[in-house]
Amino acid sequence: MSNQKSATIIGSGLVGSLWAVYLAKAGYKVTTYDRRSDLRNVALSAGKSINLATSFRGWKALDAVGIGDAIREIAIPMYSRTIHALDGTISTLPYGQENQAIYSVSRGEINAKLLEIAGKNENVTLNFDVDCVFADTKTGKFKLKNNRTGEETEHQTDLLFASDGAFSAVRYHGFQKLDRFSYSQNYIEDGYREILLPANADGTHKLEKNSLHIWPRGRFMLIALPNFDGSFTCTLFMPFDNHEYCFNKLTDRNKVQDFFKEVFPDFYDLLPSVAESWEDHPLSALALIRCYPWTNGKMALMGDAAHATVPFYGQGMNCGFEDCSIMWELMQQHNENWPLIFQEYEKSRKPNCDAMQDLSLQNYTVMRDKVTDPVFKMIHKIEHRLAHLFPEDFTPLYSMVSFSNTEYKNALKYGNEQQEKIRNWIEIHQLDDSMTIEKLDELLQKLPLLG
Repeated sequence: MSNQKSATIIGSGLVGSLWAVYLAKAGYKVTTYDRRSDLRNVALSAGKSINLATSFRGWKALDAVGIGDAIREIAIPMYSRTIHALDGTISTLPYGQENQAIYSVSRGEINAKLLEIAGKNENVTLNFDVDCVFADTKTGKFKLKNNRTGEETEHQTDLLFASDGAFSAVRYHGFQKLDRFSYSQNYIEDGYREILLPANADGTHKLEKNSLHIWPRGRFMLIALPNFDGSFTCTLFMPFDNHEYCFNKLTDRNKVQDFFKEVFPDFYDLLPSVAESWEDHPLSALALIRCYPWTNGKMALMGDAAHATVPFYGQGMNCGFEDCSIMWELMQQHNENWPLIFQEYEKSRKPNCDAMQDLSLQNYTVMRDKVTDPVFKMIHKIEHRLAHLFPEDFTPLYSMVSFSNTEYKNALKYGNEQQEKIRNWIEIHQLDDSMTIEKLDELLQKLPLLG
């Protein structure tokens, strides 16, 4: 009889499939269950889901188990934000220093690739079309319902990791029944709808390929991320109602067409058929999930099941992948003492994931509004120059979040403090974009370096 260690994962999305690879590497026999059908058998097309932006934390977690290069093959680097103003003018804001990029990747493609990698491991068994309908955190018992036959089966496990998304069944059936379990689900006022911008007839991109495109309009925005087939996955984020421009006013094709002509004229020129494809993708809501504790008995929450966020800093997937790398480091540190691992995992991750959610909300205001503000542009320019002049001593907020593994709570605190000090400099020294780089650098070298 085998004494091989075993573990169960409910949810084989991005975090669950990556965590299966981690556990298999540690010698565990891993069984995963997912309510959806096997993505590897589904014909994927661009534009089915918000494209994701893979950054440092995500690559660190992928590289730790040797699969980063497999994902890089399906990812497109984006070195800058390209800002599209209402009058048609275009400006560019680099994300970091030279050659620093975040990477556009299709949610469906990266999930299918991770499942493919996990499924090739003899220690991993993947199961689909089953719902978790009962979970007991203390005993490790759980029940599954086969979505095709309706049959229910009972199971027992020593370790169960719930990575089954924002509306986690394990969290609902197990954790939310616990005494003193804190839980909140807060929808923001805005929703989103996806739009596919097809490639040119020759297969080339209609916009700069290696950039994230933003049409900021104050209270709302349109963004576009590149795909390999020459298309862009575009997403309109906007209030549902109570605004001059809102989804609930766009009730027919004529209103949709007039809206894009008026508010996004250069995008309309690229896609005059936008109204015809308006309902190809559903109008969806955006919520933040906060809860605690994330572990109890034999079970732990990971990824969106613990800390679902809004997509405005591109950190949802990266943060979930970081859950895996942090849990992995704790496994090594504590020699697989799971009660101790669970305790440290939730205590260290909870404040950082709260900060990540705060950063995500904060960056929505930046993307839809501040990127066109002269003061913000000047702050960004000064941050960029400080990082160039003092690379060992200064890191901008965006770089702390996207190009390092600085704890999110520290990035939020220090980044906002730095930006406030820079804002004061701009006011005191009356800095504006007319100042040459040489003059700006000369001034910055005389000022006290920001902490």
